[in-house]
Amino acid sequence: MNPAAEFSRPVSLDQISERERVMEISANAAEREALARRFGLLGLDRLEATLELTRSGPFYRIAADWQAEVVQTCVVTLEPVASHLAERLVERYGPADSDEIELDLDPDADVPEVLEGGSIDVGEAVAQAMSLALDPYPRKPGATIEVPGEGGAKEGPFAALSKLKRGS
Repeated sequence: MNPAAEFSRPVSLDQISERERVMEISANAAEREALARRFGLLGLDRLEATLELTRSGPFYRIAADWQAEVVQTCVVTLEPVASHLAERLVERYGPADSDEIELDLDPDADVPEVLEGGSIDVGEAVAQAMSLALDPYPRKPGATIEVPGEGGAKEGPFAALSKLKRGS
């Protein structure tokens, strides 16, 4: 468990069995504000997820359908850009040597996340998934960048020097 996690929802490993456990989580206002600061957002109006947790031998699986309403800064106009994010997260967790176990059984298997302690922080897993889904260059619809000299003769970085030399 990460003590600095703003949206911490630890689930004890002994609460996860081979029988699927379904749970819903939602970030409160203080958690959303802290996550917005962490990820450089102007706002995070909603973050919620429905999770399915299962265990198979020494491995644990989390499948989460999550949604978020975020407000980012337009990279062109610096105005707010609101967007809706919704994705499915599937994570597997296992003991420290599980990569060797898994690769022996299935060479194409994804290496599971290493279990640390006796719980899995499903809130932090959802927060990290949201951070990866954020648009790295959000743009307000219709926002364009004006490039000097575009449309006419292409001027390179030494065009101004060339004009000085010619006396133009």
